[in-house]
Amino acid sequence: MGSAPAGAVRARYLVYFQYWGTAFNGVAAVRGAQRAIGVQNFLEEAAERLNSVEPVKFTISSRTDAGVHALSNSAHLDVQRRSGQPPFSPEVLTEALNTHLRHPAIRVVRAFRVPSNFHARHTATSRTYLYRLATGCPRPNQLSVFERNLCWALQANSLDVAAMQEAAQHLLGTHDFSAFQSAGSPAKSSVRTLRRATVSPGPASPFLSSQENRGLQFWSLEFESQSFLYRQVRRMTAVLVAVGLGVLTPAQVKAILESRDPLGRHQTRVAPAHGLFLMAVRYPGLGDLDGSLDFAQWEGPGAWDRGAPSQPREPMDGGPV
Repeated sequence: MGSAPAGAVRARYLVYFQYWGTAFNGVAAVRGAQRAIGVQNFLEEAAERLNSVEPVKFTISSRTDAGVHALSNSAHLDVQRRSGQPPFSPEVLTEALNTHLRHPAIRVVRAFRVPSNFHARHTATSRTYLYRLATGCPRPNQLSVFERNLCWALQANSLDVAAMQEAAQHLLGTHDFSAFQSAGSPAKSSVRTLRRATVSPGPASPFLSSQENRGLQFWSLEFESQSFLYRQVRRMTAVLVAVGLGVLTPAQVKAILESRDPLGRHQTRVAPAHGLFLMAVRYPGLGDLDGSLDFAQWEGPGAWDRGAPSQPREPMDGGPV
């Protein structure tokens, strides 16, 4: 952006937003005359009504593929009001964006004022993804219409969860995750640190009657890292499901990871996009949407570009998950 006109006030905000990803070609804006459209297109269209001196652009923290959902994604944006007009409060900004959003599957949850050098993608210290599975569904049409785009329905009646949990332990820590990266990734490095990988029973679906829930079991897989490679979460999920079905052993998952081969026979499958949810994006000084950013620990020029004070930065150039 260029320099602000005399007297104009430019304010930077961090916004959290959620979306049901079924209707979109991912979160990123689709430019040009293509018919596909991203969540960002609708957010920036709503921001036009803020009458900013310069067009408002959303810098998204976490890119997601077509069909992937977000319980909480984030972005930063600059709003430059005309001379004599004070910056919007975070509450007014949130309400204005929601008022002008034209798609019912997107909602801005909350906004914060942040320093002008804050970056939604580079400053994030943690991203958490949830993948939902359902077992005991021999035919897809047995699953409620309200769940069909919100989980991966498996025909199997059960999973060897203990084996899946053992396999997930092999993925924890800092590794070269090349074996779980899909082609087309812009990442310069495939080394990532997986802090958490869990497999646990999920709650019964609130969209199903007790009779419909009979025989169905939902499962939750959660993954946390500072950043992920292109489709890393969905490829890890597919391998863990293969372990749960008895197709692979936990030891084979360790061998797949160590092979660094993305084209191996067992690791090319990608779990469906519609079972994946971006759960959380976290920043230093900001908890789970529970208050304002703590600026005290981020004093000095360039502080927001450094990442968490006690944690090494990971590359942030992976593609959509």
